[in-house]
Amino acid sequence: MVKLKAKITILYLLIDLILIWLCFLLPYVFRFNPDAIRRVYRAGSLNVLWLSSPEQHFLVFIFWTIVIILAFFLYGLYETRRDLSYLDETILVLKALFFSSLPAAGAVFFLQAKYYSRLVFLQNVVGLAVALSLWRIWKRFLVRRRVIRGYNNRNVLIVGAGKVGRALADEIKQNHYLGLEVVGFLDDQPARTSKDIPILGGTGDFTEVARRKFVDEVLISIPSQRDLVARLITQARQLGKSVRVVPDLLSLGMEGIKAGYLGRFPLLEYYGKGLHGADLFLKRGFDIVVSLLALLLLSPLLLLIAAAVKIDSRGPAIYVSRRSGKKGQHFNFYKFRTMVKDADRMMESLRHLDETDGPIFKIRKDPRITRVGRFLRRYSLDELPQLWNVLKGDMSLVGPRPPTPGEVEQYTDWQLKRLEIRPGMTCLWQVKGRSDLSFREWMKLDLFYIENWNFWLDIKILLRTLLVVVKGRGAY
Repeated sequence: MVKLKAKITILYLLIDLILIWLCFLLPYVFRFNPDAIRRVYRAGSLNVLWLSSPEQHFLVFIFWTIVIILAFFLYGLYETRRDLSYLDETILVLKALFFSSLPAAGAVFFLQAKYYSRLVFLQNVVGLAVALSLWRIWKRFLVRRRVIRGYNNRNVLIVGAGKVGRALADEIKQNHYLGLEVVGFLDDQPARTSKDIPILGGTGDFTEVARRKFVDEVLISIPSQRDLVARLITQARQLGKSVRVVPDLLSLGMEGIKAGYLGRFPLLEYYGKGLHGADLFLKRGFDIVVSLLALLLLSPLLLLIAAAVKIDSRGPAIYVSRRSGKKGQHFNFYKFRTMVKDADRMMESLRHLDETDGPIFKIRKDPRITRVGRFLRRYSLDELPQLWNVLKGDMSLVGPRPPTPGEVEQYTDWQLKRLEIRPGMTCLWQVKGRSDLSFREWMKLDLFYIENWNFWLDIKILLRTLLVVVKGRGAY
C-alpha cells in the first residue's frame, strides 16, 4: 500500500510538472514569437519555437516551479483524499497557486527583472489555474468512478445505533465516493432497530462481528461511555482495525470545534467563532464589489424580467415586503413579483395547505403563483433585485435568509442567533436541499454557517448555488 501511494504521488507530480511547464512555455513562446504556429507548420518541426536567449525567463520559471510543488505538497494535493469534493480540491489548487505566485511576483519586482514580461506572468497564472484545476477535476472523476464500482472500498462497523450513529450511516450512504460500506451496527439496547442496516449484536460481540464481517474500520458514536470506548479501541487495535470516535455534536449545538492538546492530553475545544473585525470588513467589501458588478452586467436581464412580469399579470414588477435583518432591524426586501396581485391577503385562506414544520409558510403548488413567476422561482431569478439590498447594506450575498417580523416573533431563543449577522441572498441550506429541508434543519445550517464562517465558505456556497439554480431543484 505504501509503495502504491508513492507511485501515485510520483505520477501526480510528473503530470503537474508537464502542465506547469506547458503553461510557462506557451505564453512565453507566443509573446516573443507571435507567428509560431505558422512557422511550425512550414518547418514541420518544433525547433523553430526555441528563442535565442531564454535563460532570464527560465530562472523565474524554475524558481516558480519549485515553489508551486512545495505549496501543493503543503496543501495535500499529492494525496488521493476521497472526502474532498470537486470544489474543495479546486479551491485548494487556487490557494496553493495564489501563495506560490506571490514569491515569484516578488522576485520579478524586487530584482527589477525588466526583461520579464508582465503579460506573460499574468498568462502563466491563468493557464496554471485552469490546467491544474481541470486535470484534478478529471482525476477525481476517475477516482470516484472506480470507488463507486467498489475499488479498494472499506467495510465499516458503527458502534451505537442511536441518533448520531444513524445520522453517520446516512451520511456515508449518501456519499458513495467515500468508498465506505456500512456492514452493520453494534448496540447494547436490543429495542433499537434500523430499517436498512442490520444491528449485528451488542458491544460484547465486537471481536466476532469484526472478524466475520471483515471490518476495516470502526466508527464509535457513544463517546460518553468512556470505559466501553476504551475497551473497544483496545480490541480494535489488537485486530488491526482503524478506529475513529465520533463526538455527539448533534446534542452539543453548532459551536466550532478545534482539536488540540493540553500538555499530553488531547482535547476537543468547542467555541463560538462568529463574524467580527476583519471578517466583517472583508465580507462587506466583497458584497459591494460583486453586487455592483452584477447589477451593471445583469441590467438588461433585469429589465427583460420586469417587462415579462408586467405583461403576464396585473400589478407592480417588484414586490416589496418588510423583513428582519441584522439584530432584528427591519428593512424593505425586494424581489420580482411571482404571485398575483394582493396575494398576501389570500394567505390565511390557504394556511391549511402549509407544507412546512415551522413559522414559515410554503406550498409546493401555490395557486397564487403566476406562469412567469413559477419559472422565475424555479431558477431563483426572482431574487435578483436583492442585489440592491446587498449594495445598500441591508443584506449580504451569503447569509441566513431574511425572515418576516411575524416569523421572528415565533422563534425560540436559540433560533434568534441567526439574526446576529446580515441576512443573505443565498445560504448553506439552499445548497443542501433548498425547500426540501425541514425548518429545524434550516436553522441548524444557518447557525453552523455563523459559527464556522470563512471567506472560502462564502465562495463555495456561491458557486454551489449557481449549480443548484441551474438544475432548478428544490425551489417552489
